[in-house]
Amino acid sequence: MAKIFVVGIGPGGREHMTHKAVEVIKKCDVIVGYTPYIEYLGDLVEGRELFSTGMRGEVERCKAAIALVKEGKNTAIISTGDAGLYGMAGPILELGEGIEVEIVPGVTAAFSAAAELGAPIMHDYASISLSDLLTPWEVIEKRVEKAAEADFIISIYNPRSKGRKDHLQKVIERILNHRHGKTPVGIVKNSGRGEREITITTLNEIDYTKVDMLCVLIIGNSNTYVKDGRIVTPRGYNIV
Repeated sequence: MAKIFVVGIGPGGREHMTHKAVEVIKKCDVIVGYTPYIEYLGDLVEGRELFSTGMRGEVERCKAAIALVKEGKNTAIISTGDAGLYGMAGPILELGEGIEVEIVPGVTAAFSAAAELGAPIMHDYASISLSDLLTPWEVIEKRVEKAAEADFIISIYNPRSKGRKDHLQKVIERILNHRHGKTPVGIVKNSGRGEREITITTLNEIDYTKVDMLCVLIIGNSNTYVKDGRIVTPRGYNIV
C-alpha cells in the first residue's frame, strides 16, 4: 500500500536537511509542495512526478497528495522548516482517512536562525506567527502580550508583509510593556540560505523597513545579552 510522507526540509539549504528527509524524498514517486520549496530540492526531484501550487494553495496540495497516495503512489508533501510547525502535517492528518501517514521532522527556521545568531533560545520560548490569514489579529496580540508578560524568549514568524506593514511594530509596542528597550533582538533573513542576512539590534532600534516575510525575529528575555557579536540567553548554569 502506498504511503504519504509529510517532510520538513529545513530552512531551504540542502545541507540543513536531515538524512531521513533526503532518503524519503529519493524513494517517493511524487513530490508535492509550494513551487519555491520544490526548487530548493534541486536534483533530488529529478525523474519524479511533481505537483506544485502558489501561495495559499495548502489545502489543494494536501488533497492532491492524498489522491495520489490512493492511486498507489508513494508521495512526499514538503514544508520548509518542520512540517508540524505552520506546515502540512496538521492539514494532512485532518483531511486524510484510510491512508498511512509518516511525518518526517525538519530544522525549524527559528532554530536555524538561533544557531546563526548565537544561543538566544537557551530557555523557555514561544513561537508566534503574525500572519492573520488563519488566526484573528486580536488572538495574535493576546498571545504576544502573554508571552512577553511571562518573560518567554519570543520567535516571530511572518513578521511583516505589504498588507501588514504595521503589525510588527504593534506587537513590539506590546512587548515593550514588559521588557526594556535594550532587550536584544536577532533578525535573520533567508536563514540557512546563501543570501542570508543577520542583524542584531534591540527592541528600541528595530528598522521595520528592512523586515519582510523572509525574516525570522528572535526577541530575548529579561536576561538575554550580547557577547562578542552573538546573542546569549543564560540557562542558569553556575558559569565560573
